[in-house]
Amino acid sequence: MPAENEILSALRRVLDPELGRNIVDLGMVRDLSVTQAGAVRFTLAFTIRGCPLREQILKSARQTVEAVPGVTGVEIVAGEMTPEERRAVFGGTPPAPPKLAQFNQIKRVVAVMSGKGGVGKSSVTALLACALARRGLKVGVLDADITGPSIPRLFGLPSGGVEGNDMGILPPITTEGVRVMSVNLLVRGEDDPIVWRGPMISGTIKQFWAEVIWGKLDVLLVDLPPGTSDATLTVMQSLPVNGVVLVTTPQELAAMVVRKAVNMLNQLTIPVVGLVENMSYFACPETGIQHAVFGPSHAQEIADLVGIPAWTRLAIDPQIAVAGDNGQIGTLRLAEIEGLAEKLAQPAVVKSA
Repeated sequence: MPAENEILSALRRVLDPELGRNIVDLGMVRDLSVTQAGAVRFTLAFTIRGCPLREQILKSARQTVEAVPGVTGVEIVAGEMTPEERRAVFGGTPPAPPKLAQFNQIKRVVAVMSGKGGVGKSSVTALLACALARRGLKVGVLDADITGPSIPRLFGLPSGGVEGNDMGILPPITTEGVRVMSVNLLVRGEDDPIVWRGPMISGTIKQFWAEVIWGKLDVLLVDLPPGTSDATLTVMQSLPVNGVVLVTTPQELAAMVVRKAVNMLNQLTIPVVGLVENMSYFACPETGIQHAVFGPSHAQEIADLVGIPAWTRLAIDPQIAVAGDNGQIGTLRLAEIEGLAEKLAQPAVVKSA
């Protein structure tokens, strides 16, 4: 059985990255106990509520104690310092909340864009986020469709309940490990309307980028509203967008509107890194014959226009609607989306800013 002083000695190697001091000398380690069987239990009292480095410190402390000879198990309870304890740590000066820029390290920002509404852009965004997360990437979704948010419902996230602290807004994390921020996570009821003018919508999108504690992400997907108006322009000019995935349907009307979006992207010199033609066909379950319900595909035409060699066609599939309505979009694995995610996961396809 290891002695308590051995555990404390080991924990002195664990630093609070923001303060640069070890967690024992900071007084963060409390109620340490070691059983005869070698099980270690203690409390970690964090200096700031909702500390964005919480998981990092907890993981480091756990791994450090587990490495001590004789330790058979580790249980850590997360706590919080009292105001008096914080004053003692910081010499009477309350800690200034660290800037989010120190913690939000987002490697790539990919916008998911459609020329018109109703093409399944949000579903594609959610499916793509889950597929990327399954590849071990840290993924976030910023729902920039302020007046028509769909992302929370697709993931089964309830309205309200989003918490913040002195640093910013803490985004909910789905069962698939995807961090999500949407205006529908802030309102009391899912059906509450967002009746805002352009400047307020643009301001909210900027807040979702600058005031949400995203942490370290490999990819942040931005679910854009339809068209090329204020919200889309705000994202393209205010966020470091590395590439765009276009979503369309086979109708000539949809293709025409997508061409408008392509021309906008060309003016902003933002590359198209993926193309999804949703509801491209219906495959008869009995014969396997593909029926072009909405007309012939325009995927090749659009791919040639934007200069990408490949595209993705999704069939009309009732299971996508059922899973989305039930908040279980993460249960679906579509081969076409998995293939697109595999491509987007490559740094050569979507280069960091």
